[in-house]
Amino acid sequence: MSRLILVGAGPGDPELITLKAIKALEAADVVLYDALANCALLQHAKKAKVKQFVGKRFGCHALSQSEINDLIIEMGRQYKTIVRLKGGDPLVFGRAQEEIEAATAAGMEIAIVPGISSALAVPASQMIPVTCRGVNESFWVVTGTTLSGELSKDVELAARSSATVVLLMAMSKLEEIADLFMRYGKAGTPVAIIQNGTRPDAAMVTGSIKDIAYRAQHAGLESPAVIIIGEVVRLNQGVVNKAWINEVQRLTGVEK
Repeated sequence: MSRLILVGAGPGDPELITLKAIKALEAADVVLYDALANCALLQHAKKAKVKQFVGKRFGCHALSQSEINDLIIEMGRQYKTIVRLKGGDPLVFGRAQEEIEAATAAGMEIAIVPGISSALAVPASQMIPVTCRGVNESFWVVTGTTLSGELSKDVELAARSSATVVLLMAMSKLEEIADLFMRYGKAGTPVAIIQNGTRPDAAMVTGSIKDIAYRAQHAGLESPAVIIIGEVVRLNQGVVNKAWINEVQRLTGVEK
């Protein structure tokens, strides 16, 4: 019986991957990897006979989800261990359940290797905590891209709260999100947008709900990016975490 292992690749920095994930890659006969998984991680899959890009993110669809499901089953008929390498954590907006159901129906064994989600790691890489005593007591992680293509109703619920709101895959909805928060009196609430978080080419723009769309457009920010809304953004004091970037450059040899 073949086995499908859904592996979290972490938020982008190739060192932010778990030891268990590396062991899964080392055992892989096939690696099917996403657009947000750092290609440097493929060096761990030395015995893999197939390493295929099946990227899916806004504006980038190498294969449809149904085609990915079919490919997993096809590879499972030919090889023993199939690794599905997904950015962040495979169970956080990673469409993992659809792949699990397809593989299970085909008689494949399933294993999950959790990963570090960009919802947590990307704010942390710029010294923005998602929670802070005396500032907030909770945080929401919301997708900006639903199955219907509309903005999730959960964003409206989050806008009513004092929680930190972390939005993934939401850059195409930025103006709509800002309008929604302003309707709930949050025009002055601080916002940070971090593009390519944890990578050497990371870029960040800060502002408030009322001007963040303009600032992001002026800076040329685009996907992949994480949007953080809440008072915790002030704790960064608008300063890019140079220490993090310098450390990434030192370890990887990549200059920004």
